[in-house]
Amino acid sequence: MSKDLLNPLSLDNQVCFSLYSATNAMVRAYRPLLTELDLTYPQYLVMLVLWENRGISVKTLGEQLHLDSGTLTPLLKRLEVKGLVIRGRSELDERVRVLHASKKGVDLKLLAAKIPEKMACKLTIKPEVFIELKRLCDQAYVSLADADMK
Repeated sequence: MSKDLLNPLSLDNQVCFSLYSATNAMVRAYRPLLTELDLTYPQYLVMLVLWENRGISVKTLGEQLHLDSGTLTPLLKRLEVKGLVIRGRSELDERVRVLHASKKGVDLKLLAAKIPEKMACKLTIKPEVFIELKRLCDQAYVSLADADMK
């Protein structure tokens, strides 16, 4: 926080700037690790969800990643071109698009398994502080998302 706590327009008083700066630094730290896997950070996030779910609808994926279909569709197309994702139709409702990690996508999980450990080495904060930081970020997201719905 700025010495001038009374100035609401001081950059040093902006929580949004702190979050923005931390996000940019985090994505930059991931970049060399993800380059080895030929993934961008958003593609990595999609793959994380697909590795956890055997067949997930595009809608559910978007909800989990907090992304709209306009952002998600080109991202999924690029992953499909790379051979990492298979898009199909739901057996229950053919209007619903269902995503699966391809064999190549599943194999990539083995290489990606090392990323969290490598990132933990880059972050020099205690695990309990990192857990609290994540909790606070999640709380901020929920609060802002709720406010956006009103």
